[in-house]
Amino acid sequence: MYQALRPLRAAFACALLTVVSVHALAEPPPVPDGAPDELASVVVTGVAEDAPLTVVTAPKAPRQPVPASDGADLLKSIPGFATIRKGGSNGDPVLRGMAGSRLNIVVDGGGIAGGCPSRMDPPTGYIAPELFDRVIVIKGPQSVIHGAGSSAGTVLFERDRVRRDEAGWDFVGSLLGASWGRADETVDVSGGTPNVYTRLLANHARSGDYEDGNGERVHSSYERWNTDVALGWTPDTDTRLEVSAGKGDGKAAYAFSMMDGAQFLRESLGLEYSKDNLSEHFTRLEARAYYNYADHVMDNYTLRDPDPGSMMPMAMASNVDRKTTGGRVAGTFAWRDLSLVAGIDTSQNIHTSRNGGPQGSMMGYYRDMPRIRDARMSTTGAFAETSWTVSDRQRLISGLRLDRGQTRGYALSTSDAMGGGMGMGAPSTTVAASRSNWLRSGFVRWEHDLHDAPTTLYAGVGHVERFPDYWELFGQHVDSSLSAFNQLQPEQTTQLDIGARYAGGRLKTWVSAYAGHVSDFILLHYASGMMGMSRADNVSAIIAGGEAGAQYALTGNWKLDTSIAYAWGRNNTEHRPLPQLPPLESRLGITYDAETWSIGALWRGAYAQNRVAEGEGNIVGQDLGPTAGFAVFSLNGGYRLSQGLVLTSGIDNVFNKVYAEHVNAANPGLVGYVNTVRINEPGRTVWLKLGFNF
Repeated sequence: MYQALRPLRAAFACALLTVVSVHALAEPPPVPDGAPDELASVVVTGVAEDAPLTVVTAPKAPRQPVPASDGADLLKSIPGFATIRKGGSNGDPVLRGMAGSRLNIVVDGGGIAGGCPSRMDPPTGYIAPELFDRVIVIKGPQSVIHGAGSSAGTVLFERDRVRRDEAGWDFVGSLLGASWGRADETVDVSGGTPNVYTRLLANHARSGDYEDGNGERVHSSYERWNTDVALGWTPDTDTRLEVSAGKGDGKAAYAFSMMDGAQFLRESLGLEYSKDNLSEHFTRLEARAYYNYADHVMDNYTLRDPDPGSMMPMAMASNVDRKTTGGRVAGTFAWRDLSLVAGIDTSQNIHTSRNGGPQGSMMGYYRDMPRIRDARMSTTGAFAETSWTVSDRQRLISGLRLDRGQTRGYALSTSDAMGGGMGMGAPSTTVAASRSNWLRSGFVRWEHDLHDAPTTLYAGVGHVERFPDYWELFGQHVDSSLSAFNQLQPEQTTQLDIGARYAGGRLKTWVSAYAGHVSDFILLHYASGMMGMSRADNVSAIIAGGEAGAQYALTGNWKLDTSIAYAWGRNNTEHRPLPQLPPLESRLGITYDAETWSIGALWRGAYAQNRVAEGEGNIVGQDLGPTAGFAVFSLNGGYRLSQGLVLTSGIDNVFNKVYAEHVNAANPGLVGYVNTVRINEPGRTVWLKLGFNF
């Protein structure tokens, strides 16, 4: 146990050292004339904490490396995030080494969940980042108002709602072209009067197969589109009623699987009401209801030809869908030194599936097959979060949450992994069963502003209980027997977060460190042979790590941006590392901004990762073994053609480096076989983007 706690002590020591260093820099050199007040860049290469454990970034801004068409590739530009690559699009985001439902994704106030048992369509795969105004990341279990189970953190994709003082229109958009035939188009049109407004957002993105640094083509092409519209009524400055609807679709080739994503149909509906200044202390009432539908098709014939020598020699298709409905009602109350947000929220979803092949196949056309319901899940909870201003320089933020998680499986095997489905033991039959658990969450965080420096120190303790998700109970890589369904317990994470922020003059710097214990950590053991079976188990785990960064205005034109992130974990039950943890990663960016034009460079380095647990992983991927370190160098530039017109360009991976990320997705199509080939990242990529705002 003493040895296991060494990384935790190292994380705390790093945070303490940074705090001391920040305090020592309380009086930086005078800012020269012309130095920027805000360290903003034409091309975003690094993102810092805006508040304790909170990161805010603008998804419409150009960034390097150039993101793909989904939410996961946008998030990987934030320190602490990594992405499990599957092809050119639809990767899975990982925060502090934690993936899946440990990371709560909230889209414009609602939730959307994919349906693929092997995670071909994660929630971020249905998100076009540039159709949102703001992305907020809350690290760790340090908020209770955005839903249940967010042990790693919460990501909010949000849109602005601003009441107009007078009638008018705004037009925002972008055009992007890049290597391998990539082309993106985005438009955002909004307008109205003080009483009524409307907004239309749309995008289309496509790309061919990219090539790695060796010039080898990777099966990774994609195409997708999204359209969202909102209509709002604002009879006065305090009242708003909005109705919204959206639809999208696409397809994506996958290098990690024997099947591709032939359809990513999304349909969304939303209704939102808010009222401010109801009384002296009742300052806001908000209510929201939403419906999100994901209809996903996987096949091996739309974007490729079936391989006669593979485990899937015939043309085959699988069609899954998931309907998610939910709502939230919350009230905000304010007194002299205390504010309170309290309310209730709920989310329910139903999952169905059907299988077959193309039209005329021996298995039958999959669209003619009936949909079979296999799972139903729901969560209903109540929450309260307070912020108490203890003094001019001290704040105490705390919250409590209680949820009831329920699920029902409709096709559970009565035989366990050793006796069912493999011709061994008693014949297996299927039954339906239900289970439920009470889930308790809460946190308390202290924040203190130093008297003699623009520095904030903070420390918080949070606890969250997470119900097993669809992939952990019914997914491709777990035992779907009745006994496993009943035995898998909810995760319980207790975590300490500490850190500091400094913002003064030419320097902004921040550090955040964490250490926690996870009871009943849900770990996936992947099949090790042709006769093996994958399963999910509960283990005891310790986690630790942190992120740190700085932005420094060297002169009025030059800016330096650097960050570092590390995640560590240990499986105490099996006395080995936790799997799928990204290695230590650092970034260094430098930019010259002459107001009308800018140039910049970004260096990203990842160290070797030798702490692995081969054959174990999460619901997305597994450890295949150690990986070597790598470094990638990129260049960018920008030119402000006019106040509302900006042209940016870049070269990612200038030296055409051949490399692959440590976190990965194993091949779920090869039953009982571990895919030992990692997906290489793109080679040299040239891109050009035109952004407009009128």
